[in-house]
Amino acid sequence: MSFEPVAGGFPVADGGRCAPLLADPGDWPGVSRAVRDLQADVGRVCGLEPALLRAPGAAEAVIVVGTLGRSVFVDRLAGEGRIDAARIRGAWESWLTQVVEHPFPGVGRALVIAGSDKRGTIYGAYDLSEQMGVSPWYWWADVPVTPRARIFVAPAPDVRGPPAVRYRGIFLNDEAPELTNWVRAKYGLAPARKDPPVPEGVADYGHEFYRRIFEVLLRLRGNYLWPAMWNNAFNEDDPADAALADEYGIVMGTSHQEPMLRAQKEWDRRYGDTLGHWNYARNPDVLQAFWREGVRRNRLFESIYTLGLRGANDTEMAPGGPAANRAMLEGIVRTQREILRQEVDPDLARVPQLWCLYKEVQGYYEAGMRAPDDVTLLWADDNWGNLRRLPTREERARAGGAGIYYHFDYVGDPRNYKWIDTNPLPKVWDQLSLAAAQGASRVWIVNVGHFKGYERPTEFFLRMAWAPSRWGPGGAEEFVRLWAQREFGPENAPEAARLAGLLAMLNGRRKPEMLEPGTYSLVNYREADRVLAQCASLATEAETLEARLPPAQRDAFYEMVAFPAKATHLVNALYVAAARNALYARQGRASAAAMAREARRLFQADLALMAFYNTAFAAGRWAHFMDQPHIGYTGWNDPPANSLGAIGLVEPAAPRGAGLGVAVEGSDEAWPGAGEEPALRRFDSVNRQGQYVDVFDRGEEPFSYTIRTSQPWIVVGERDGTTGRGDARHLVTIDWAAAPVGGSRGTLRIDGAGASVEVAVEIRKDPEVTRESLRGFAEDQGVVSIEPEHFWAETDQPHSRWTRIAGYGRTLSGMRADAPVDTPAATPGLDAACLEYRFYLFGAGPIAVEATAGPTLNFRPGGALRYAFAIDDEAPRIVTLVPADFSVATHHREWEKVVGDNARTVRSAHPTVRAGYHVLRVWAVDSGVVLQRLLVDAGGLRPSYLGPPESFCGMARRER
Repeated sequence: MSFEPVAGGFPVADGGRCAPLLADPGDWPGVSRAVRDLQADVGRVCGLEPALLRAPGAAEAVIVVGTLGRSVFVDRLAGEGRIDAARIRGAWESWLTQVVEHPFPGVGRALVIAGSDKRGTIYGAYDLSEQMGVSPWYWWADVPVTPRARIFVAPAPDVRGPPAVRYRGIFLNDEAPELTNWVRAKYGLAPARKDPPVPEGVADYGHEFYRRIFEVLLRLRGNYLWPAMWNNAFNEDDPADAALADEYGIVMGTSHQEPMLRAQKEWDRRYGDTLGHWNYARNPDVLQAFWREGVRRNRLFESIYTLGLRGANDTEMAPGGPAANRAMLEGIVRTQREILRQEVDPDLARVPQLWCLYKEVQGYYEAGMRAPDDVTLLWADDNWGNLRRLPTREERARAGGAGIYYHFDYVGDPRNYKWIDTNPLPKVWDQLSLAAAQGASRVWIVNVGHFKGYERPTEFFLRMAWAPSRWGPGGAEEFVRLWAQREFGPENAPEAARLAGLLAMLNGRRKPEMLEPGTYSLVNYREADRVLAQCASLATEAETLEARLPPAQRDAFYEMVAFPAKATHLVNALYVAAARNALYARQGRASAAAMAREARRLFQADLALMAFYNTAFAAGRWAHFMDQPHIGYTGWNDPPANSLGAIGLVEPAAPRGAGLGVAVEGSDEAWPGAGEEPALRRFDSVNRQGQYVDVFDRGEEPFSYTIRTSQPWIVVGERDGTTGRGDARHLVTIDWAAAPVGGSRGTLRIDGAGASVEVAVEIRKDPEVTRESLRGFAEDQGVVSIEPEHFWAETDQPHSRWTRIAGYGRTLSGMRADAPVDTPAATPGLDAACLEYRFYLFGAGPIAVEATAGPTLNFRPGGALRYAFAIDDEAPRIVTLVPADFSVATHHREWEKVVGDNARTVRSAHPTVRAGYHVLRVWAVDSGVVLQRLLVDAGGLRPSYLGPPESFCGMARRER
């Protein structure tokens, strides 16, 4: 696509004219509808809608859109050899775009979009729309088009498809309150009726709503949908829904808990008052008739039938698990398949079916239950984006193949997360690339919650499903860049993409619903300060970019970047203020009450921001999409409303008069009064740290104070001050040019309000290693902290390598152990890829090596996730991140911590090592391990969430 003339280019629009569209009225109804969308899209871009022709007429240029075997125009060109139809004939969802000279009498040229099947043609039409500049999210995210007077398509033939994953879809789930309230406000209530039964007060998830879902799904090259089901029944709330889906070309299914195309609400409305929840042991005949009726109702439409049975409301089928219920479940599947054989097709291999191995259902498979060969095994994640299981070589040979059920939203342990997008795309890429490599390629479906707000991850999921090989280890970053360029233009794309990526990282490392006042340390590594600075910078930069954008682009940018950036900042700031309130109260600071007031102010600001989105933004177009409570969780489930009740703010009254208070970095104590004497951690001449001392008032009255140092090389900014301006933070540094060589000690003394506090200062000016001569990472106050991508040396092996995943994890990136599928575990020192890191210790002593890895599970049955490490020339030590027998059910507490942290940390003790240089070697043993951070703890590691920032690294760090 070009917006200037190109040699031989086909003019979609030029000189104030648009090429007319030519489509066969006998083509699929869904194709005819997509052609009308293309007609409207050209009008959006050019300001002039092209004519829609039903037969060729005299024209310089015409756009032909049609399906092989359904369009007389496409078939004529194929029969005459004018288009290379052999390249797509018989393929699944593929299309050919080709310029043809003199295609019909009186027609000079044609741009032909020929589909192998219905959806292939539809995708071809929408692909042209997107290349012209019509975003798939033009309606759902208010993305405007850039007007173009000239549009040209290159003449070279282009073939797209078939997709790597056959069925690619979304699940509208956890849809209340936001989506349901919006649907109720926009579309009203479904008409109450008795046959089929629809009670009063049901939100109208009808054809007017679903046509918007169907369209965007097709524009994203999806084809499969599990509809909203918390209080709705797709096929019965609006009887037009199913036929409309089939017309559009959407394959319908039902969720993991709703077999045979029957929604739970269909049962509840009929039998809830008399039979209670469905129970096959008590009512087999009723359930069989219920299933048969649903299959018969939908048998003419394209569907995938969910087999098996779970209990109502997302629970297990019956107590006792596989031991008690396997025989019954096997009988249920046989009965369901017999219904399909009788009602749909005697050849069940022609009837798409799946068995979703979700939660406890996977246990039935592990206990030996098997589905017939033509049934797709749909493996599920752990609800937090970590795949529990992927197919083996033998399972990949099954006729039904395998797929995955994934989550961008969840209701359940350890906390619900369904407010804003918290799904970093690099992690999504990691898991989806594993699924693709392991052959789970029949069905991919993702829970997208209330849908709006999940635009980026939803599109990335579907793009990955279409062509996983298109997106390499840096594919997530590339995707976001291309997304930003499409939505906001090339001049704004780099900044918009950077902000979107940072937003995902900030919310992915700790979901907002999981935040607590103590999440980020107030005293160690300035962690809370650094997190808040990132959040504040993100919000400010997003607001600045929003103001620079053309007015037409601002709504889209606000809802997809600026609003979540502001919301992220407010929530993080609120919890940090609450943490400071608690800490300051323990320290006796008079400012504790002010921190309580600040937390309440931030809470009100959050409520105001939600209200603005729901009422004023875009004239209320997206009202209710910020109805979801997100502050005040005490367990897994939503609080009834946003609340500070669970946080426990305190407002202690400050005593009369003035009182000196001092706190130092690295301690939550305060002086005078604490047991140990205050001391700053050791300064060294390589890292050249700065550390703070806080001076504050413990009473109502302000006072003046002075800070004096015992040594001239101790540098303190603003040595005199007054507490009348609030708590004061003073940065302490060292004048290394004046400091003596070796170890030295000194003090700084704070005097005020009739009291004094003396803080110990210790330094080391290393006589052997300087900042300029250092070759590797330096110990910093007893810790060496390393980002894994900053290795000194790398050794790959023929079947083992470390792959950098840009943007993965909580701080920078990840290094993933990779090997071809079904390759046995690698052996360190023999055939395992190795990363080497040089580091320097100032003293001898025992150490521990700590690795922070991704939350990846043991997705290979019977296989663990391991890596190996060694210090210097010692023998490699194997470390097990996830044992082969790990399961979410039996290791639930451990799993809850891992998914809450979005990381897994393991620690390995090590004997005493000497001072000086060392080499840490890390080997890839099992593929799938992703390292986020490496630490060498020489006794100085302090508690924090993210760990210490990366240590200073000298001049010889290998540049990649």
